[in-house]
Amino acid sequence: MPGTPRKKAAIAGPKGKKSAPKPPVEMLDRLQGLIVAALEDDKAEDIVVLDLEGRASFADRMIIATGLADRQISAMATHLHEKLHEAGFKKPLTEGASGTDWVLIDAGDIIVHLFKPEARALYRLEKMWSAELDEADAEE
Repeated sequence: MPGTPRKKAAIAGPKGKKSAPKPPVEMLDRLQGLIVAALEDDKAEDIVVLDLEGRASFADRMIIATGLADRQISAMATHLHEKLHEAGFKKPLTEGASGTDWVLIDAGDIIVHLFKPEARALYRLEKMWSAELDEADAEE
């Protein structure tokens, strides 16, 4: 199995706990489309979608986007929460929406990270979860 020990542990998940059935790909695609469209409407920059299927137990996809100011990021999180609720998705969990550099929205099978540019450069989630990193680990 490719990946670092941390990623392998994330894939394995808690011991003795059975995983929930995977949602159909069409449902994930619909959820992803709704999220990306909402972020584009709110002028999010550099939107990236990462496929985590088979690499993480907590989500199948991760969406990362940048906002230029705290208010923009907070507004993006609020609008996204409203759009998901209107579309019939269960109440997503939101962390950090009170004016920080990073807001996380847990929409079940898709995790959304909204960053200010400095925080995004600092955490570099794209690099941490990229397929190229797994390939480099496998070569070592």
